Amino acid sequence: MKSLRIIIAITLIFSVMNLSAQKGESDLQHWPKGSSPAEIGKRIVSKFLNTPHSRYGNTHPEVPPTQITYPDVCAWLGGLWFAKVTNDKPMLNKLAARFNPLFDGEKNLLPKPNHVDNNVFGSLAFELYLQTKQTKYLDLGLIYAHTQWTLPENAKPEEKAYADKGYSWQTRIWIDDMFMITAVQSQAYRATGDLKYINRAAKEMVLYLDTIQLGNGLFFHSPETHYSWARGNGWMAVGMAEMLRILPKDNPNRNIIMAGYLKMMTTLLKFQEKDGMWRQIIDDPEAWKETSGTVMFTYAMITGVKNGWLDKKIYGAAARKGWLALITYINQSDELTEVCEGTSIKNDHDYYLQRKRIVGDLHGQAPLIWCATALLR
Repeated sequence: MKSLRIIIAITLIFSVMNLSAQKGESDLQHWPKGSSPAEIGKRIVSKFLNTPHSRYGNTHPEVPPTQITYPDVCAWLGGLWFAKVTNDKPMLNKLAARFNPLFDGEKNLLPKPNHVDNNVFGSLAFELYLQTKQTKYLDLGLIYAHTQWTLPENAKPEEKAYADKGYSWQTRIWIDDMFMITAVQSQAYRATGDLKYINRAAKEMVLYLDTIQLGNGLFFHSPETHYSWARGNGWMAVGMAEMLRILPKDNPNRNIIMAGYLKMMTTLLKFQEKDGMWRQIIDDPEAWKETSGTVMFTYAMITGVKNGWLDKKIYGAAARKGWLALITYINQSDELTEVCEGTSIKNDHDYYLQRKRIVGDLHGQAPLIWCATALLR
């Protein structure tokens, strides 16, 4: 009888240990020393604040930046999100101080509102308004939100065709757009409460889902480019996660977007490597492991778990693995390594595999800040 009690006791101990281990695998709150999102996020935001505006597309050191570029916008926006979630007022003030010269002395750096990559700048202005309530930021943001749906006089026939159907004239059916377009319109909705902005964004998202989402849930970079590039898919994953986080429950397009998101997350889970990473071409086992796509997928899964859209045990574990893998790619200068360089479209397998691997590029720094923020929400 005594032996039976001992066996039962040992069995219970191992059961508790096993359950504890399973909980630990999907734990998004407790982290090993040096890996907490609060610590990592602060380091990466500080790195951004101590780095001049990027020269994306113009790397000559003697030529000053000609405008604020979208990678800067994404990192800046992430910094504001992080400052809010950590209630770090000094950080918010520094991020605002970096922006304010754009109203006068650095006004020449404001992006022209004529392309998805430029108009996303409005999302940054809206976030500053949401956190400071200063109308100068709201007024600036509205310029970018409105011009994205206002057909220019010199519009091309295909741009006019999209506008006639109620879509943005900037529509081009590249997966990158599903962060660039939806971010500024969603932020406009958050800042004004006007449903027209979020309704636009949701309708646009459904167009892209209908056009380029594959049967397995992944996406080609464009209809002409038949490879599932990691960061391109990352823009879509984050775009859908953010859309669902903001979109009203009664929006008629919500269920369609949710279905597209869940289908994508299911397939991403299958292609995550054992160490937590994803590859430059997601479904190519020979492709190199790439950090910007990995961090965007991790962000989308964290957001899904935290909002109850995804199973915590399964996707929490995947997100934890992703985060812990990613931080091993941060060097001593707080720069994320193995970031794919900026990439256009080309229907060529080797084109994607041979892209440069950049260190400290804002395409990777930005979503790393987003990810830290999502873990702290």
